[in-house]
Amino acid sequence: MFKTRLISGIVLVIVLIATVGIGGPLLYGVLLAASLIGLTELYKVVKVQGQALGFVGYLSAIGYYVLLYLNRMEYAVPLFILLLMLVMAVYVFAYPKFHAEQVTTVFFGVFYVAVMLSFVYQTRGLPEGGVMVWLIFLSSWGCDTCAYCVGVLFGKHKMAPVLSPKKSVEGGIGGIIGAALLGAVFAAAMSRFAGVSVSPWLCAAICGVGGAISQIGDLCASAIKRNHEIKDYGKLIPGHGGILDRFDSVIFTAPIIYYLTVYFV
Repeated sequence: MFKTRLISGIVLVIVLIATVGIGGPLLYGVLLAASLIGLTELYKVVKVQGQALGFVGYLSAIGYYVLLYLNRMEYAVPLFILLLMLVMAVYVFAYPKFHAEQVTTVFFGVFYVAVMLSFVYQTRGLPEGGVMVWLIFLSSWGCDTCAYCVGVLFGKHKMAPVLSPKKSVEGGIGGIIGAALLGAVFAAAMSRFAGVSVSPWLCAAICGVGGAISQIGDLCASAIKRNHEIKDYGKLIPGHGGILDRFDSVIFTAPIIYYLTVYFV
């Protein structure tokens, strides 16, 4: 299992470096595909995959990405109002085929997966996005790795004993500090080797905040899985699970890094 996880992890990083590094239409297309796959994983959990409700969710996610690509985000709110009306129409006219949880999950899923993930693309498109977009992954996966290491060595107090017994408060703090250090090192490396002037202190602060938020994203995905008694959302990434298993923290971190970059960089 470790070997499989390691190999797939290396492949994932290579794909990530290529797509995020190039950006533009390539990154846009990959994120759209990842969003639709993530929606499929979520909709399978609540059993609306292949149903009219699920179709409305997919159509809305694609519509949102079209608006994003055309830079016509002023139509996003009307799109989501239409999404709400459509899912409620399916709910009432197909009653009692669907339950309220399924309806709310379809609506929630478009935001949770498609909209939140799209902020990777939006961050990459900022003036300093070529550098700052990497903080999304440093603060997410870096925090996760540091939290695990610190938790194994020093963890004593449970962070969420019922939901995730192996996560500790010490590990969570270690993850935030580790993410902040990674952000500072990354900024220093960019300044020295790439000639990009960005404050290590600012990147440390942004990664620290991102690391804290990423842990909520991780626990949120775990809570949904616990509620529905499943281990993984999918099997797309060997050893890691599905899109939502691997990108659960990124989903929460991406919009945070985007807005911190907009306001402070």
